[in-house]
Amino acid sequence: MKKIALTLFAAMISLSFASSPSYAGDAGAGMKYAKKKCAMCHDMGSKIKKKGKIGPSLAGGIVDKKAGQVAGFKYSKGMKEAAEGGLVWSEENLDKFLKKPKKFIKKTKMSFAGVKKSGDRADLIAFLKEI
Repeated sequence: MKKIALTLFAAMISLSFASSPSYAGDAGAGMKYAKKKCAMCHDMGSKIKKKGKIGPSLAGGIVDKKAGQVAGFKYSKGMKEAAEGGLVWSEENLDKFLKKPKKFIKKTKMSFAGVKKSGDRADLIAFLKEI
């Protein structure tokens, strides 16, 4: 009986890991990606000196924070609706948004096409967790 219970427990644990996306990225690689692709529009804090002003500031971090909260930034209708609906920038939501912003939030004014490679997205999310 103990053997069956242990086998079932082990199977449940491995299934939970298999179905959970992994966001364990390299923050250093994410910072390099952000310097090339993100900092031209977004302020990324003290880690990247270039201060983009088209998009909202990401300085101070956004991971696990409610969307659409940067004071003084004029958000798109789509982002306002997502924020009012309770969107939080969890790692999973950031991954989906960064993959295809206009698919994740309709009517967003972010013109960036997206980050195709899952490893690049994981690296970028790791960096965003540090700023």
